Amino acid sequence: MGYHQMTEDEWRRFLVEEARPAVLATTRPDGRPHAAPVWFDLDGDTVVFMTGADTVKGRNLAHDPRLSLCVQDDRPPFSFALLDGIAEVSADPDQLLAWATRIGGRYMGDDRAEEYGRRNGVPGEVLVRVAVTHVVAARDVAD
Repeated sequence: MGYHQMTEDEWRRFLVEEARPAVLATTRPDGRPHAAPVWFDLDGDTVVFMTGADTVKGRNLAHDPRLSLCVQDDRPPFSFALLDGIAEVSADPDQLLAWATRIGGRYMGDDRAEEYGRRNGVPGEVLVRVAVTHVVAARDVAD
């Protein structure tokens, strides 16, 4: 076996050490899968991201809160973390603004955090908190 399973500490560090997008997989009401990139952050044991309530992602999560997230480092020797979980969706305006600012700063830099907070922490967006139920994570896949 050429790769190494990550410990819990390793995969948590992997998720936050760089601002890598996650690919979110949800299930449409007719059973078809849907995958789309999202920006995210961790809040303790919870993965947090935002999406529009009326997007395919938002509608799918309202129908079925089960999801998977895939985060990868596509540089050799390659690493990944696959997380399964259950979503809790909220439209609380204070939380939307706070998390949109935090996540915007994580991906776009502290100097643009407030800009992205005002842009993304608006009515029609929802905050998604994911209770992680299962993780598969490996590092140095190509070694």
